[in-house]
Amino acid sequence: MTTTQGVTAMPAGATPPASPRVAAPQRRRRRGHIGDRVLPYVLLAPALIGVLGLLGWPTVQLLFISLRKLDLRELVTGDMVWVGLQNYSDVLADSEFWTITLRTLIFCAAVVAATMLIGLLVAVLMKHVNPVVRIAIQVALVLAWAVPIIAATTVFQWIFDQQYGILNKTLDKLGFHDFIGYSWFGSGTSTLTVIGLIIVWQAVPFIAFSLYAGLIGVPREQYEAAGIDGASGFQTFRAVSWPALKPIATMVTFLSVLWDFQVFAQVWAVKQGGPDGESTTLPVLLYLKGIAGSHFGPAAAIAMLMLLFLVVLTARYLQLLVRSKEAELR
Repeated sequence: MTTTQGVTAMPAGATPPASPRVAAPQRRRRRGHIGDRVLPYVLLAPALIGVLGLLGWPTVQLLFISLRKLDLRELVTGDMVWVGLQNYSDVLADSEFWTITLRTLIFCAAVVAATMLIGLLVAVLMKHVNPVVRIAIQVALVLAWAVPIIAATTVFQWIFDQQYGILNKTLDKLGFHDFIGYSWFGSGTSTLTVIGLIIVWQAVPFIAFSLYAGLIGVPREQYEAAGIDGASGFQTFRAVSWPALKPIATMVTFLSVLWDFQVFAQVWAVKQGGPDGESTTLPVLLYLKGIAGSHFGPAAAIAMLMLLFLVVLTARYLQLLVRSKEAELR
């Protein structure tokens, strides 16, 4: 009978101990798994630190200023006069602030809605016209997009000028003689309408190109299938085009709200918030309180309230974005 040396006898049914050669690879895999989870955060750390330095620190400084009395005297002498939430209470107790806030929200909503509607129509138009007309439209959009803000504002001021504007002369030629010498900047509503046209004119190219990119990404077979099923043009757009455009439309709507809520140059260049402050928006009020009036504490409080609104809006957008991703995964 042959006997094997160096091997300990094991009882029947017992499980032999694990070999050291098997445990080592498991530990290495565990360490590698932890490293794979940490590596993305390590790679993102420099960019995150840069963003916090560029955005976070100025926000903290703005918060500190909003808690101080910082007028021209304190700015020159360097005195630190802390007033706590007094600036916020003064701003929120001012009826003019709420009037301007409501005006800003209505103006922003109207401009964004007009921009999205016109941009969508232009995108659909570019999808269905022949290549020559499409190129002409795209060149016109790029040229409108490339015009500097102040130059575009000056051109629109010439168009709507009371005495020499081409719009009043054209309306007179068409038989609308009441527009002879009509002032388009005589009231806050008409002034904001002209300002809104300037913003829409320059914002439509970005919206149109973005939505057009989404339209040309829809496979042709889906349109052919809708045509075979007898769907009308509107039904085809709703069932085929819109599902592909919805994520892009949501994104550009969010961006448009961010941009139009903070519009300053066009409002200030046209009438400086006039006449009689009737076209003043929150960015203009911020400038009048801070730079023009040297009341930097209340101005910082207004800026923080605007920032809070944008943060809430961004959080809502991210929530919708996460929900859409979860729906796609399902």
